[in-house]
Formats: sequence, structure tokens, C-alpha cells
Amino acid sequence: MTWDWNAVRDFMPHFWDGLLVTLRVVVLGSLISFALGLVWALLMRAPAPVRRPVGAVTEFVRDTPLLVQLFFLFYVLPEWGLAFSALTTGILAIGLHYSTYTMQVYRAGIEAVPAGQWEAATALNLPRSRTWRVVVLPQAIRRVVPALGNYVIAMLKDTPMLMVITVLEMLGRARLYSQEHFRFTEPVTVVGVAFVVLSCLASLLLRALERRLVH
Repeated sequence: MTWDWNAVRDFMPHFWDGLLVTLRVVVLGSLISFALGLVWALLMRAPAPVRRPVGAVTEFVRDTPLLVQLFFLFYVLPEWGLAFSALTTGILAIGLHYSTYTMQVYRAGIEAVPAGQWEAATALNLPRSRTWRVVVLPQAIRRVVPALGNYVIAMLKDTPMLMVITVLEMLGRARLYSQEHFRFTEPVTVVGVAFVVLSCLASLLLRALERRLVH
């Protein structure tokens, strides 16, 4: 099959629509995963009655495929009276799924804070909440930014899974266009190149952010 630039031109309006959906999923999913992951990490340092249930839930989510979670949230929860739009479900699923991974990143960052920092805060008689807010978390988060950024790229690459719940992100748009016009090479190639470009741009931004935090 020969390459058809007219097919590329015709597909581009659909591609831009899909790109906006993809970016929306990645941005909002990242915010949820970062915020919820920090909550999980802090709860894992709570007493056993809190820590154990949180550990069990996060372990279950982490050990379950994202695809299964998408099906469950979109097709099973409505039977229990809890329904969301396809896009909202996709964002929540990705955010929840990756929060169990970012939790481990935060835990590593917190444990990497030198013991002397905790001792100094205690010696200064700082309240526990202020110790976390001013002393511990700023140092921990600075250490884990590169690892958190890697999960943003992973989320980007997982967005095509949202096709199974009818979300038309980039690959979903390409698939729909291909089925309607019987042209597969051009739209799929455009989407593949877009993923490479977006991943490279994200990597460059993460490296620049890492250098800035280090220095």
C-alpha cells in the first residue's frame, strides 16, 4: 500500500481531537496519582489499624491489570448505582492505578531523608505537622521528581487502553478513522510518531527539572 498524504491531511483534525483527550487524561491522571500516592505514603506510616488496610488495598490495585480495572469501573460499578462518563472513568482509573506506584516512590523519598533532619526538628520542638510540611516533604519530593516523571510517561503510553471503554484518544481516533476510510498505515503512523515526540519532550522537561532541583 502506498503512502497517501491526502489521508494524513484528512486525518489530522481527528488527530488533534484525540491529542487533546490524551493530554487531558495524562495531566489529570498525573495530578490524581501524585496527590493520592502521597496520601497512601503518609497513611502507610500510621498505626497498624490504618496501615494494614491501606497496604492491602494498594497492593491489590497494583497487582491488578489496568485493563481489568477499566472494565470494572466502567461496566460493573454502574450496576451498583455508581456511574461516570467514559473519560472520567479513564482518568480516575489511571490516577488510582498509578497512585499505588507513586506511593512507593514517595516512601523511598521519605526514608531517604537523613535521620538528623528529624532529630533537628525534634530538638527545635517543631510540631509534627510542621516537621512534615517544612522539613521532610520538601526534601523527599525533591529527591523523587525524576521517578515521578517516569510514571507520567508510562501513563501517556497506557492511554490507548481507554479505547476499551469508548474513550477516543489518539489511537482511538486513528482506529475509528481507519475503519471508516480503510486507510490504516497513515493514521497509525501519525499516532506512533506523536507518542515518540511526546515521550521525548516529556523526558527533556524532566531532565531540565531534575537539573534545576539538584542545583
